[in-house]
Amino acid sequence: MARDLRGFIQLLEQRGQLRRIKALVDPDLEIAEIANRMLQQGGPALLFENVKGSPHPVAINLMGTVERICWAMNREKPEDLEDLGKKLALLYQPRPPKKVSQAVELGQALFDVIKAQPARDLFPPCHQVVLQNEDVDLNELPLLRVYPHDANKVVTLGLMITRDCETKIPNVGVYRLQLQSKNTMTVQWLSVRGATRHLRKAAEKGQKLEVAIALGVDPLIIMAAATPLPIDLSEWLFAGLYSGSGVHLAKCKTVDLEVPADSEIVLEGTITPGEVGIDGPAGDHMGFYGGVNQAAPLIRFHCMTHRKNPIYLTTFSGRPPKEDAMMALALNRIYTPILRQQVPEIVDFFLPMETLSYKAAVLSIDKAYPGHARRAALAFWSALPQFTYTKFVIIVDKEINIRDPRAVVWAIASKVDPARDVFILPDTPFDSLDFATDKAGLGGRMGIDATTKIPPETDRVWNAPLESDPEVAAMCDRRWAEYGLADLQLGEVNPNLFGYDMQL
Repeated sequence: MARDLRGFIQLLEQRGQLRRIKALVDPDLEIAEIANRMLQQGGPALLFENVKGSPHPVAINLMGTVERICWAMNREKPEDLEDLGKKLALLYQPRPPKKVSQAVELGQALFDVIKAQPARDLFPPCHQVVLQNEDVDLNELPLLRVYPHDANKVVTLGLMITRDCETKIPNVGVYRLQLQSKNTMTVQWLSVRGATRHLRKAAEKGQKLEVAIALGVDPLIIMAAATPLPIDLSEWLFAGLYSGSGVHLAKCKTVDLEVPADSEIVLEGTITPGEVGIDGPAGDHMGFYGGVNQAAPLIRFHCMTHRKNPIYLTTFSGRPPKEDAMMALALNRIYTPILRQQVPEIVDFFLPMETLSYKAAVLSIDKAYPGHARRAALAFWSALPQFTYTKFVIIVDKEINIRDPRAVVWAIASKVDPARDVFILPDTPFDSLDFATDKAGLGGRMGIDATTKIPPETDRVWNAPLESDPEVAAMCDRRWAEYGLADLQLGEVNPNLFGYDMQL
């Protein structure tokens, strides 16, 4: 991979999607307030060049629109992301090819894997400046405090690299880190994540867990780290598959880990099992302040390396739209072929941003038999790890545009009998940050069958839907100008005309 963060910033600037802010700004609340206003309007990426208390500029909102996410993935439009998903689906659960064309596809995918193998840099840019021990001062970084009641400054877009002490397979994840002192931070993560598994194994062996945090990497690598992978596959490999060539890695200075060679900043440290700190409160993706964790793992950093004049890349969570929501919309497209491979009857699926990008899913299916919708919902919940925390699954017919909320609401209103078509699974594993549940980490799930019912699901005759006469519709198309209506273009309708109150 030849491109790095600076290359992506240059691309955005060339396409008119970057604003450089030269005025002095404060990383305490002010940067986040400015960036949030841009996010709400789908505005450009921002590069703050004059940041109070730090010599380093801050880049934010680089992935604030789906369009820019596509550019980060070397694609032009969201539909193109499904091509990546098809490639990943072949590797996710390989199956013996039944046709020559399938064998060719699998062969091409395996060849892409060979091209995607990481490369090693002996003199990486991320080692241009090396600071160790007492010279490490995290306060030199322009860390943001995002919300007024946040406990402290946070790192939100760093890649955390750890390694399984038995298999030696690395894991790359994105977790929130909270500043504790000049050389320590606490980490907030879910118990199902790869790094937590690594920490448990290290604790069993009585070892410290080595940690590296890569800050300011190519957004494509961040997307690879956010993709759900089988345990034995490396995020570095997937980043190479996304880009078409291998990620350039560099050996860390003090820990036995590798990081992207073009990282702007790298932090190296260890977690001693049982050594903890108080983490939170902090604004979270749910749109509320997260609780206080009295026993968050504590990372002690003893080395910092960085490029000359590094750029600090960051973001923040909260009620959508935020950058993580845009990332989720793009990943939605990538997941689709993987999901279809495991649940073939699924035509399409959508995780609306307004539902926090994972709390509710809308699936369209090619319904073939009674109970088909319920089966699809149950299969969805178990298809990929991140769907474990999806509270609501709505199943509609394949004719419904699942990305049009008005069409989905119509399907629910016209095709659902709550007594028959709604089913609830109580007391299932759940997101501990979801305050809607009575018990942290345990909650219910609801499936809604909004498909057209067939016997024996119903004994009633389901009448045909209302549709225009095709010949009359075609005639009206031909005569539209003759009616004197040529100046009226029939396209996207402003929903506010129909009682909605939406900011367009």
